[in-house]
This record gives sequence, C-alpha cells and structure tokens, in this order.
Amino acid sequence: MLYFAYGSNMLTARLRARAPSARVVGRAILPARVLRFHKRARDGSAKCDAVFTGAECDAVRGVIFDLDDGDWPALDRAESRGAGYERITVEVVPAAPAAAAPRAAETYLAQESHIDADLRPYTWYRDLVVAGAREHGLPREYIAAVEAVSAGRDPDRERAALFRALANRRPLR
Repeated sequence: MLYFAYGSNMLTARLRARAPSARVVGRAILPARVLRFHKRARDGSAKCDAVFTGAECDAVRGVIFDLDDGDWPALDRAESRGAGYERITVEVVPAAPAAAAPRAAETYLAQESHIDADLRPYTWYRDLVVAGAREHGLPREYIAAVEAVSAGRDPDRERAALFRALANRRPLR
C-alpha cells in the first residue's frame, strides 16, 4: 500500500524506524493543500498537517513510500491515529515524470480537535522535516519555507539530542 509522507516521516530513517518495510517510490505533490505546523502533539509542540485550501496554486510536497500491510498498525500508533491524526486516502501527483497520472495513497491529516494555531514545532521536529525534504530533493524554495517556520527549544534535552542526531544522519536510500 502506498503512503504519502509530508512531515518528519519523509526522512527515510525516521519512517523505517516505524515501518521497516518502507521503500521509496518517489516525490509527489498533494494538490490544493498547504503545509501547516499546528497539530497539537502529546509533547505539547506542533506537528505537520496538510490543510485543504481548494486553491489550484497550493500544494504540499512530499514522498510516496510503499509499505507492507503489516507495518500499518505500528505507523498508526506512532501517528496517534484516532487521537490526533486520521488516516485517509488522497490522490497525489507524482513529481516526475511531468505526465504521470495521479495515484491513491494513504496519509495522515490532523483532526480538527487537535489543531492549535498558537503552537510551534520543536526545532528538532522542523529539522527532521527539512532533512527528509533534502534527502528526496524537494524544491529549494519549499525547503527554505519549511526552514523559515518559527520553532522552539524542546525542554527535554535528551529527546532533542536524539532527534537532532537523526536529522543530521546520512540518507538511507
């Protein structure tokens, strides 16, 4: 089954820790949506969401992965399915070749009850999203926009150090 990752799960090492079977299919675009860091996480920070705008000029960029069926329950738990995110099927447009047909893929979208526009992501989380975007060659302008997202310091220094190290690792492709 295909999975469209647009947040920290774009980083292959992060996703494979949750879904070991993950195989990169390629870059893709989720049209008529914008990336927001406003999903309230258990740690009190903000995580990514792909917000529907309906505008043709908007698009969330990400990566399509192929996952074995057996990995979905663990990924659902990691993504707090039903208690923060919902897993839905979306139509994504492969980024290359230009004439590629849209494909159905599963992704996670924030539940309305877990959205808080006043939250900021921790720096390590934003950096995981940036690292995944770089690993898969997303456009420079898109990466720059993610890097510009205001982020805060995680009070849990051990967790912050662990995820900073992950963001700075070499890609596993």
